[in-house]
Amino acid sequence: MTRIDPLTDIRSTPRRKVLISGAGIAGAALAFWLNRYGFAVTVVEKAGVLRSGGYPIDVRGTALEVVRRMGILPRLKEAHIELRRLTFLGGDGSEVASVEPHTLTGGVAGRDIEVRRGDLTDALYTAVRDDVELVFDDSIGTLDQSGHEVDVTFRGGDRRTFDMVFGADGLHSRTREFLFGPEAQFHRYLGYCFAGFTMRNTFGLSRELMMWNTPGRAAALYAVEDNDEVHVLLNFTHPKPPLDAFRNPEAQRNLVATVYADAGWEVPGMLAAMRDAEDLFFDGVSQIRMPRWSSGRVALVGDAAYAPSFLTGQGSSLALVGAYMLAGSLADRDHAAGFAAYERNTREFVTLNQEQVGEGDAALFPTTARALEQRNAMLRNLSATPSTKGRPAHSALALPEFMSMT
Repeated sequence: MTRIDPLTDIRSTPRRKVLISGAGIAGAALAFWLNRYGFAVTVVEKAGVLRSGGYPIDVRGTALEVVRRMGILPRLKEAHIELRRLTFLGGDGSEVASVEPHTLTGGVAGRDIEVRRGDLTDALYTAVRDDVELVFDDSIGTLDQSGHEVDVTFRGGDRRTFDMVFGADGLHSRTREFLFGPEAQFHRYLGYCFAGFTMRNTFGLSRELMMWNTPGRAAALYAVEDNDEVHVLLNFTHPKPPLDAFRNPEAQRNLVATVYADAGWEVPGMLAAMRDAEDLFFDGVSQIRMPRWSSGRVALVGDAAYAPSFLTGQGSSLALVGAYMLAGSLADRDHAAGFAAYERNTREFVTLNQEQVGEGDAALFPTTARALEQRNAMLRNLSATPSTKGRPAHSALALPEFMSMT
């Protein structure tokens, strides 16, 4: 267990003690706002260190106002990736269309931000590290809500008591499982699997994405900047979740290699690189849909409660907005009233964005020959003028002002 203790902070009234499981985007943002509202915050993260780098993510719409209020917008603007173009290729590797990114994603050129995941988590970490307790290389082992507090036993052996606990531990949340049971009842599989990793950029790509498609299969190369690394995404249809592969990296590699065995373009080289990739990430494309996000003194936020899937491009934005709304709802309320307000005022925004799964990025992965032809025709006819308004769902929530304790 590795601890980083906060600076001493003396307040006139006892601070409510809270635990956040997960130091990713949702967890770090929630820690920031709960500290702002006077809570004594502990964050536990099972990894030994924060993940750096990572695949680019988007901050759009309402989430931009969240990061502005946090004071980290200037830093994110400095890290912004100005993606220049998206190029789509047919099965033989020939160009189908080349488009300006925002015309497809629903983003707003000059306003929305795209950064490496690690750049956002670094900015959030910097904003909270001096004010909250951070515990790395540990996780929650058990939760007991039988009394008026939450008794937590950590896997490292410590036992502590908190007024509230928050699960910000992602799509496959253990906190959610403690509260509500197996993931399967909330897991909505969307019919795809994907593998992501990095490889050497031997293609001369810079700030662009190239995507090869055949029906039911996509292979993308994403060059974030002028360096020798490129992100690879292999996304393919699969009727049912390949449960045997989720915890077996060798089975993951074998499944992907089988699906793409006859693929052309640069895919054979991608498969070869995948075999040796140390940063391979494999999962099903799915959402989490829950009738409620809390139980007793424990609540969920971000992907743990309402993962929208990468097909919406809204995972990070929902995490940021959800964290802001959850913390603010608790600023001057007890846990029961605060959790109720959080769900009441946030759920419609979440649902609208989860329903974007049929828009934008989802069109990148057609599953039939006819759908692929229609997608290609759509790409050729896209306006070259970027949107100045963006997709309505991205800005469907007007952020309220909450009471501040600092």
